[in-house]
Amino acid sequence: MKKTLVALSILAAATSAQAIELYNQDGVTVDIHGDIEVTYQNSFSNSSMSQQIEDADFGFDVRYALNDDLSFGGYWAFDGSESNNAEVTRSGDVYVALYSKTYGSIKFGRLCTAVDDLGGITNDYQFDVNKLYNAGSDDVTCADEAIRYDYDNGTFYTTLGFIQDKIGHSDLIDSVTGGQIQTVEGDDFNYYDGRFGYRVADLDLSAFFASLNYNETSNGDEKAYGFEADYSGFESIRLGIGYYATKMDHADDADTDVVTVGADYYLGKWTFATAYSHSSHDDSDMDVNSWFVNAGYNLAPNTTAYVEVAGNDGETNLGTTANPDFRDNTTGVAIGVKASF
Repeated sequence: MKKTLVALSILAAATSAQAIELYNQDGVTVDIHGDIEVTYQNSFSNSSMSQQIEDADFGFDVRYALNDDLSFGGYWAFDGSESNNAEVTRSGDVYVALYSKTYGSIKFGRLCTAVDDLGGITNDYQFDVNKLYNAGSDDVTCADEAIRYDYDNGTFYTTLGFIQDKIGHSDLIDSVTGGQIQTVEGDDFNYYDGRFGYRVADLDLSAFFASLNYNETSNGDEKAYGFEADYSGFESIRLGIGYYATKMDHADDADTDVVTVGADYYLGKWTFATAYSHSSHDDSDMDVNSWFVNAGYNLAPNTTAYVEVAGNDGETNLGTTANPDFRDNTTGVAIGVKASF
């Protein structure tokens, strides 16, 4: 569920899943949705191909109508693969919410905020193109103590998020014993983000900001901002461009700027996509050019088989911090099937 402020993966898909309605009576609705994805792939740090369970999730969305405009709801998800091939099932998003047809929705609980939705300019499956460069270390865009507001009237849309970390969380794997759950103390930070978008004709424009502020530690603050543009005015083609910047107060020569361009092409049940990005770092030795190409075939509604190839010109440390072993990144390949409902 968690992602760093400065290392996000693309979340957009060619089709959107429709939840299955289990119950609808007297103003009470209960829906269920789920995702499953299995791949055969390698990585930039390991050229050997292996089978990976990427997603194995499902959740319940319960809502109670208060009047013609307002409804109160609760959401409870189960994350069956918190990391690839994880054997422990844990709770995913868990929140309560107030929904208004006129004024939008507000949610409280364990959930993700605005920056987690970035990266919709093209369709990838496994290998992102560094939407926000990997310069930080804190998983903050999805957390337990979160508040999220959403509004969308078809033309204008916005998401506003706030997260604090007072109580900490539990890790699935204890770094010492290798098997026991350990408690991680809260970092006492405040995190804010927001996204503002406008749709006109075939053009979708949005801008975002994010700010991570520590209260009592010396970690330093982090900020991010940028924009995305998505154009679908050409037949069977979608084009996208994005700019993403991060500013790191806690380290010298750590600021980054990323420019990404991408395109999707639709042909019957096929979707072909490609993207390229250039990440410019204050330390020029860390500049990276990244790319991917893929093809996906719609086997059934919300079910896609795909193949994806990606690469970049950066380096990966296959050793340790004390004894580094930097190697030029190899090409990544993924073959997979994903299904949603």
